[in-house]
Amino acid sequence: MNTQPFFFKPTDIGPRQWGREILVAYSEGKYIGKLLKMNAGFKGGLQKHQLKDETGYIYSGEMNFYYDAGDGKLTCKKLTSGDAVHISPGTIHQEEAITDVIIFETSSPHFNDRVRCEGLYGQEIPSGGLPSSTIEEIQTTLEEVGLKLEKI
Repeated sequence: MNTQPFFFKPTDIGPRQWGREILVAYSEGKYIGKLLKMNAGFKGGLQKHQLKDETGYIYSGEMNFYYDAGDGKLTCKKLTSGDAVHISPGTIHQEEAITDVIIFETSSPHFNDRVRCEGLYGQEIPSGGLPSSTIEEIQTTLEEVGLKLEKI
């Protein structure tokens, strides 16, 4: 067991139409933490996760959080600075930034676990959005997603 701290610089996970996604915490096989910067007026994909269990803390800004409450319709909950939401695997959800929003997200280490759900609600998948992944395609390590943490 390694008892020494590991110091690193946060790293961008990849370009996103809605803003930036920055990896700020990583413990292999245990958890990841991300800083999400969503630009006002943008939405993330309408999706669910097969394995990923996540919690988001709204650090600043306002956003609409859409989810299916079990009735086959999307419900909207407005979230503001200081609010948090837990998203269990299988929960259909989508975030829409009303203002610029900063979200701290912690989750299980499932980087690309997404099933697009727009079609279930008569919506089109926006061009350039990230695709669905099968359970076999879900990546859980930095090497699998092509990231390397820069030591400091």
